[in-house]
Amino acid sequence: MSLRKQPPAPARPNRCQLFGPGSRTELFEKMAKSAADVINLDLEDSVAPADKDKARKNIIEATHDVDWGGKYLSVRINGLDTPHWVKDVVELLENASDRLDQIMIPMVGRAADIYAVEAVVASVEAAQGRKKPVSLEIIIETAAGIANINEICAASPRLQAVSLGYADFAASMGMATTGIGGTQENYYMVHAGRTHYPDPWHWAISAIVAACRSNGVLPVDGPFGNFSDDDAFRAQAFRAATLGMVGKWAIHPRQVALANEVFSPSDTAVAEAREILAAMEEAQKNGLGATTHKGKLIDIASMKQAQVIVDMAELIGKG
Repeated sequence: MSLRKQPPAPARPNRCQLFGPGSRTELFEKMAKSAADVINLDLEDSVAPADKDKARKNIIEATHDVDWGGKYLSVRINGLDTPHWVKDVVELLENASDRLDQIMIPMVGRAADIYAVEAVVASVEAAQGRKKPVSLEIIIETAAGIANINEICAASPRLQAVSLGYADFAASMGMATTGIGGTQENYYMVHAGRTHYPDPWHWAISAIVAACRSNGVLPVDGPFGNFSDDDAFRAQAFRAATLGMVGKWAIHPRQVALANEVFSPSDTAVAEAREILAAMEEAQKNGLGATTHKGKLIDIASMKQAQVIVDMAELIGKG
């Protein structure tokens, strides 16, 4: 094992991130009462250019007036290639309440993008005397972003989460698809007369997870466009969870329960994990580094795997 230990990711639930446009104030109370762990109020793609200023004002007011409960409250600002992002950051930090937890930066392509936003954030926080530092989350949506993912994840101690934004990412990569997440009709192989549809996003998810985990950042699966297909959403979420992601976006309220279901360990999984920990603890008392459990070999690595499940269960109150 490396002398430098892998840092832990932030210890907070991030099973579902529910998105809503900052221009639609009628949704705010509903979002606050949802079962999502994270709320993302949007100033970017879902807000028309003419509505940017009003949406920003709406969000600022909502940090004061809406009871967000235990939600982690994040605002997605506009891209760094637009004339809006600096105003987004400055006005949010000058006028929003301390209920604002996080700023999401879209279309991040390199570490310098994070530095640019962080510099403005730190300056305004100091000028305003804000006692609660705002964290950052980002979206990988370009070829540059995935190519520079390791330096991006190491760019700032404020960085807490990284998501994969499927649509813009596919466009940047020149992928022949209009699907947002999930398996793709033309990405298949035939074996023994049967057609199989592998996951075209597998490699990108794995790259993001590895970079996040090695830097103590939460890896999050992005949007699934077909919100009427629960089974396909669940399948995509299970693949992402299996590869190490901690949660998924919800672009429609019906997706919240699905994301929470997939990214919460089942009672059976938690019970199994606790049995493995207990079996290994007993083995270690007897001077053994490995033992068997239900006919399978388990060792120190098995303990680490089991502890991940138990820690998540305790984090969401299932422990």
